[in-house]
Amino acid sequence: MTPVAKEDVLRSTPLLLDGALATELERRGADLRDPLWSAKVLLDNPTLIRDVHLDYFRAGAQVATTASYQASFPGFMARGLSRAEAADLMMLSVRLAQEARDLFIAESSTQSAPLVAASVGCYGAFLADGSEYRGDYGLTKQQLIDWHRPRIETLVEAKPDLLACETIPTLVEAEALVRLLEEFPQVPAWLSFSCKDAAHISHGERFVEAVRLANDAANVVAVGVNCTAPRLVEALLEAASPFAKKTLLAYPNSGETWDATTRTWDGNATFAWEEAARRWFRAGARWVGGCCRTTPETIRRLRLSAAHCGELR
Repeated sequence: MTPVAKEDVLRSTPLLLDGALATELERRGADLRDPLWSAKVLLDNPTLIRDVHLDYFRAGAQVATTASYQASFPGFMARGLSRAEAADLMMLSVRLAQEARDLFIAESSTQSAPLVAASVGCYGAFLADGSEYRGDYGLTKQQLIDWHRPRIETLVEAKPDLLACETIPTLVEAEALVRLLEEFPQVPAWLSFSCKDAAHISHGERFVEAVRLANDAANVVAVGVNCTAPRLVEALLEAASPFAKKTLLAYPNSGETWDATTRTWDGNATFAWEEAARRWFRAGARWVGGCCRTTPETIRRLRLSAAHCGELR
């Protein structure tokens, strides 16, 4: 049987993304009380990252998102690492997901190899103060382009299948990323926004405008919402669907709220993921998964629900 090409996997819809990485690492004993968050585990216990990726593949995920969300040159160098060491760790994040994929292929004999998406967290993730849910860091588009470029260059060198530009809270940062992605036309990417309500991204701009921004970006293949309360997702998708020329994606968090001061999650995580997946598909999503506080079991439930509806094959 001929293996399924990456391009065909990207075109196949629906596509099941993975779930949380950082909070799943915490659930397995990793101490992430650090500005580097999940990127800290690249230093402490990289094998654990690979194990989490592998368990998501086993649960049915068709895309692994790397442990580079909070990785940056300034962040690593503040810990005393050299620039070369920081680059090696960013590239390691991609290799760990690729190794997990190889292990999964070997044990499952699948002909449709999962994809590896290199996570490009927003500038607010580097600040580690909850800014990815506010977008109030006040940088210009050019400043954001200059800040993101070295990390994207490094991640691309590790040859991921695509880039996951995620938890973007403000339109100016999305504009910067769209402009910067033009420098890497060979690499597909997605844009995903954090949203504060059923109509607006975290900084206050309308989600519909964020979706429109992606329409004319040549190598942006999907756009949507992540690390947002799942109860908001259906309305966001319904509003955006008439205007979207790209695939719509959704991978919300558990519904809890992040307190950057205490570095804890507050609220109720109870949520009917199976029924939600069906509503998100009806609202226009074609790529679905989970973000903070979701687990491989969440992805397994999404997979079973979608398969029962005939959405995933």
